[in-house]
Amino acid sequence: MTKWEKCVAFHGHECGGLTIGYKAAIYAEKLLNITFSEDEDVVCISENDACGVDAIQVLLGCSVGKGNLLFHMRGKQAFSFYNRKTGKSVRLVLKEKPEGMSREESFAYYQNTEPKDMFEVKETTIKLPEEARIFDSYKCECCGEMTGANWIRIAGGKKICLDCYKTYDRFQV
Repeated sequence: MTKWEKCVAFHGHECGGLTIGYKAAIYAEKLLNITFSEDEDVVCISENDACGVDAIQVLLGCSVGKGNLLFHMRGKQAFSFYNRKTGKSVRLVLKEKPEGMSREESFAYYQNTEPKDMFEVKETTIKLPEEARIFDSYKCECCGEMTGANWIRIAGGKKICLDCYKTYDRFQV
């Protein structure tokens, strides 16, 4: 199975969006000398949550669960890639495509365009995030569900999860 076929199998179908992420990932591999990340050596911060993110997960091993796929939601087809081993990084921003293309024409355009012609290569604007932390867990003394320490609040001397915690707000409308 080719890399492209693996991406399609994971995503569920071929589309222009998947192609954008696919081309961004293979371009980042070349620019940063990276491969599939077994741990957190490669980090991607995506500025969207669209189809292309699936290709980045498949090709580069970036995932939310490992903590090396993060989202900085800006609605842009832009991806910042970081190589923790070398300290190098790059931000790839999709260039405008020719106007007036149908969905099928757009897919063909992205499939046949070289990554260097698809993306502007820029410096990253977001600092490399720290590696993922593992938090202690506490039982919410209201609902009884285990919750990471970073998301626990103390109210009335009790540990309360964010869902059960009532925010103090004196300016209700």
